[in-house]
Amino acid sequence: MSVDQNTVRHIARLARIAVRDDELSALAGELNSILDWVEQLGEVDTNGVEPMTSAVAVTMKMRDDVVTSGNLQKEVTENAPGSEDGFYVVPRVVE
Repeated sequence: MSVDQNTVRHIARLARIAVRDDELSALAGELNSILDWVEQLGEVDTNGVEPMTSAVAVTMKMRDDVVTSGNLQKEVTENAPGSEDGFYVVPRVVE
């Protein structure tokens, strides 16, 4: 896959990053080298290698699944900066 300057401009707009026109060719080159490196990773033989979540073998700490009193909506939202009708009130993110 090859990234051109229009693609870099599009990616920058999606990421809300201001990129000047004179920076587009350098960023395209950097993205292309990153994508080439990722393609090289696809050539590695991973047959027989188990997926892992950590570099060190770790077991999850488990606890008994115990039913608690529940229905603590009022107590949970009590410390929120803003709540209404039992829900958190947060600033609008998407217009």
